[in-house]
Amino acid sequence: MTYEGVLTKMQTEFGNPIQYYLVFENSFLNLNQLLDKELEISFQGYQCLQCGKKKKIFRQGFCYDCFMSSASAGDWIMKPELSTAHLDIEDRDLVYEKKVQLQPHIVYLALSSEVKVGVTRKTQVPTRWIDQGAVQALPIVEVPNRYLAGITEVALKNQYADKTNWQKMLKNEIPSVDLAQERFKAGNFLPKEVQEFYAAETPNLFELHYPVLSYPKKVMSLNLDKSSHYSGKLSGIKGQYLLFQDGTVFNVRTFEGYVVKISI
Repeated sequence: MTYEGVLTKMQTEFGNPIQYYLVFENSFLNLNQLLDKELEISFQGYQCLQCGKKKKIFRQGFCYDCFMSSASAGDWIMKPELSTAHLDIEDRDLVYEKKVQLQPHIVYLALSSEVKVGVTRKTQVPTRWIDQGAVQALPIVEVPNRYLAGITEVALKNQYADKTNWQKMLKNEIPSVDLAQERFKAGNFLPKEVQEFYAAETPNLFELHYPVLSYPKKVMSLNLDKSSHYSGKLSGIKGQYLLFQDGTVFNVRTFEGYVVKISI
């Protein structure tokens, strides 16, 4: 059976284990059902997620022109502290920026490789934690806009990592940590503007379980720009990665906008 289409990040459904789907224009795949089966991935070309043109992908599924102009690729996406919609100041498209920035955001601690601090829109809970391969997550504060979440994250970066060590995450090398205790400590480092949003009582801990038959001891990344064809047995799915029996891992999100053919 063969499926062909433009890669976008895997859609997920929270459960035990998490369900993963690859969604194409005219079909979709429930990847959990393909565990322990042989998959072939073949690179066919590019298609920008913004303009739809068959131009080489630059970053985040966009061609260079769209990445440099799209409102959804502004610097404030990766650096929430640069958000300015709350001041009525436009970056690229104020209507879009108000829609995204001026909504409740969560600053959280997650355990994916070590304890990390992060920011997500409230509507993206628990999707954001699934996408980064966290096994546990705990909100610290809920704030009314992205800017406040951003300055909180910046303040907490002195205490916690803000990036996942993807190799440790994929090998499931995760320390035992009490996130509730870490959240209590984090409360001491919040910016003044955010302290009113901190609740002393600990919210519910999120625990996330991934469909993995076996974790790799060493990992080798599949790069479609260097290897246009790969075949291997699927042994797990974690974060936005497909894990294969031979230690090859494929980050679906990295290759958004790439047209692929998948054969089972």
